[in-house]
Amino acid sequence: MRAVVLVGGEGTRLRPLTWTRPKQLLPVVGVAMLERVVEQLARAGVDEVVLSLGYRPEAFLAHYGSGRCGVLPARCVVEAEPLDTAGAIAFAAREAGIEEAFVAVNGDVLADVDLAGLLALHRRLGAAASIATVGVEDPSRFGVVVSDEAGWVRSFVEKPPAGTAPSNQINAGCYLLEPEALAKVEPGQRVSIEREVFPALAAEGRLGALAVEGYWLDTGTPRAYLQAHADYLAGRRGWPPSPGARELRPGVWVSGEATLAGRIEATSWLGPGAVVAAGARVRGSALGAGAQVGEGAEVVDAVLLPGARVGAGAQVRDSVVGEGAEVGAGASLRAETVVGDGAEVPEGAVLEGARLPDLGR
Repeated sequence: MRAVVLVGGEGTRLRPLTWTRPKQLLPVVGVAMLERVVEQLARAGVDEVVLSLGYRPEAFLAHYGSGRCGVLPARCVVEAEPLDTAGAIAFAAREAGIEEAFVAVNGDVLADVDLAGLLALHRRLGAAASIATVGVEDPSRFGVVVSDEAGWVRSFVEKPPAGTAPSNQINAGCYLLEPEALAKVEPGQRVSIEREVFPALAAEGRLGALAVEGYWLDTGTPRAYLQAHADYLAGRRGWPPSPGARELRPGVWVSGEATLAGRIEATSWLGPGAVVAAGARVRGSALGAGAQVGEGAEVVDAVLLPGARVGAGAQVRDSVVGEGAEVGAGASLRAETVVGDGAEVPEGAVLEGARLPDLGR
């Protein structure tokens, strides 16, 4: 079975990291987020993916244009202009010559994909489309799904106001689609699958839904991006947290050679060439290739992308430091501060929940 993976979004909530790369190419413990998604699809039985590209397509083509994305064969298709979700899926399916039932997923959702269960429901109902749903505490940020005992969707409400959702079951971003589900989407037409196609199919009694359990995470915010790392480092997504990593001691993993003069506590991962100086402390964090933590510095529950540098005596907690960025000596980063690629945090600066650079967009 083939899958269309939507990777066209701009990743606005993860700026400034996404000013310089698409969100789905951000690493999660050393592996691109998109490749983590493809790995999930492969385990669920998908044997080929079609990447639907929009924002910064050249970055994806540089990595996957040769015909492979992680563990699966891949084909890249590029929208000439933004087509929204249904338009993008329909375009990708046409370009790839998909004429049978296929899977469509969001390229920024890490989840246990119960594709076998979804397919069984889809075939039993004879639906034009079937979607996986998952229960969440606050459904107001998502598409809310109300279905009956048989599995038919009775209503589909996209991002209802807080406290008004008719269900806590939300669209999990994994769909099984017959070609007929998108038959009304004309080439080049901008159409939303959440706001237009699914509500129309639900009204016609042709949309199925399967409530699934297990892991599910929309990685589109700094908090969720940090959580994704925490989950892999804690083994909630299996071991090792990064391919080929070796365990130095319980909960401490290293890929390649690293210089570890400081204290490394569980759960942590250090990429090739990472350096932790004497008197420094790292806990619950992922350090990308070549990242450096200076003398007496602390990095706790944080992510340092490749080549990031944390100066002597600085503190980085619950924050993300971009590729090649530098945190000055004695600085303090907390509360989901995000430092963009190549940015510089001045010595002694105190940042809480900040975005650097903040371009006001």
